[in-house]
Amino acid sequence: MTASSTHLVLIPSYNTGPRLIETVEEALAQWNPVWVVIDGSTDGSERAVQDLAQRDPRLHVIRRSQNGGKGAAVATGVQEALARGFTHILTMDSDGQHPADHIPPFMATSQAQPKALVLGLPVFGPEVPLERLYGRKISVGITRFEVLGPGIGDPLFGFRVYPAAPLKRALDSTRRARGFDFDPEVAVRMVWAGVPTINLPAPCRYLSKSEGGISHFRYLRDNLKLVWLHLRLVGQLPWRWPQILHRRIEV
Repeated sequence: MTASSTHLVLIPSYNTGPRLIETVEEALAQWNPVWVVIDGSTDGSERAVQDLAQRDPRLHVIRRSQNGGKGAAVATGVQEALARGFTHILTMDSDGQHPADHIPPFMATSQAQPKALVLGLPVFGPEVPLERLYGRKISVGITRFEVLGPGIGDPLFGFRVYPAAPLKRALDSTRRARGFDFDPEVAVRMVWAGVPTINLPAPCRYLSKSEGGISHFRYLRDNLKLVWLHLRLVGQLPWRWPQILHRRIEV
């Protein structure tokens, strides 16, 4: 598989356990290159990935000394990606939820429309926790309100291809979006900035503990964080909405 000089797969990871190396191998079977950002892990899950990187030039590992959250890990990765000349990154979770076999079609869509943010639209199986499903529906409705339309099909699904430079600008525009709030906040900010979106369906798995599934989601803590996120974003709407409407009139 020829290495792409523009598009890479970026996998942020924190204490993912044995599932990390499986996810990395699945991604490598579909794309070259694959980068992993070890976000201050303490469970030893990074060892197998680092060993593989020494043998396989398609894999690059970045280590952060302290855990900063998903957004912080992606920010570290995108900064280095831009410095090395890459223009786009596909983010996928390290826990096996996201479909590695959808990497090529998502990348192809991005290559055909490089200015667009290519967003995964999750297709859930019967194992999805109902509280997570209902919570997503609320987030979808609020996000539509924030961007004046349906441009973001699912603000919480992190399987996406980002244009790297607009992503970095979105991250630079806020001191937030470094933890669980990363996915919805940067999507909204990129739409506010005029980045077009494309929504593509992709399956989403919720693995059981027996299958190696690990979740760092804390229901009360992270839902409160999402509430605070949307309060912050809604507070900016008086000057964001005129920008969106003006841009649509121009088009």
